[in-house]
Amino acid sequence: MSILHTRRVEKSFQEGRETISVLRGIDFNVERGEIVSLEGPSGSGKTTFLSILGCILTPTSGEVVIEGNAVSEKSLADIRKRSLGFVFQQFNLFPSLTAIENVEYALNVKGLRNKDARIEAQRVIEAVGLGDRQNFLPRDLSGGQKQRVAIARALAGTAPILLADEPTANLDSQVGTQVLEMFRALAKQENRALVIVTHDPKVRTIADRVVKIQDGALV
Repeated sequence: MSILHTRRVEKSFQEGRETISVLRGIDFNVERGEIVSLEGPSGSGKTTFLSILGCILTPTSGEVVIEGNAVSEKSLADIRKRSLGFVFQQFNLFPSLTAIENVEYALNVKGLRNKDARIEAQRVIEAVGLGDRQNFLPRDLSGGQKQRVAIARALAGTAPILLADEPTANLDSQVGTQVLEMFRALAKQENRALVIVTHDPKVRTIADRVVKIQDGALV
C-alpha cells in the first residue's frame, strides 16, 4: 500500500462572494523510497497541494491518507511530527541557532530531547556533509549549506515522507545539482518517499516519476 495517497482532493477559497477553486479532484500516491517531481506553471495549484500533503492545509473535500491513516483536523499536528519532513524554499532557519541547533530544535518539537536529540542531529548533519560547519550560524553559511541544514532538519528523526518546495530555487546550477544528488542518495538509502514541487528541469534527473498539475488537476 502507498505510504501517502489522496482521493478526490479538492481545495477552494472564498474571495468575497466568489469561490475560487484551486484543486480539482486529485488522486495521487507515492511509495516508500520513491521520488516524485511535481511540476506545473505558477498558479497551477502545486504549492497548495504540497501544503495539503504536508498537513499544513486541509482539503475542502476528499481524503489524504498517510501511513494507512486518514488525516483529520485533530490528527494534523501529530502526523506532521511523526510522519513528515518539510524542506522550505526560503530555508526558514533560526538565525540565532547554529546549524546543529536548528536540527536539534526540530527534534525537540518532535519530542526527542537532550542527548538523544544531539546524537540524531549529529548523524544527519554529517549525512549532508556539514560536520565541519555544524557550529556555524546561518549568516556564516552559503546558500547551498543553508539548504543542506534545511534538508538535515527534514531528515532528522524517522519521518518516512519528505516534502520539498522548490529546494533548488535559491541555489546556483552546480550547487543545485549537488543538493539534488544528495536528496536522491538519502531518500534511497533511508527508504523515504520524496515529493518535490519544482520548476527546475534538473529535478527530473533524480525523479522516479514526473507528475504534472495544471489548473488544479493532474494531467
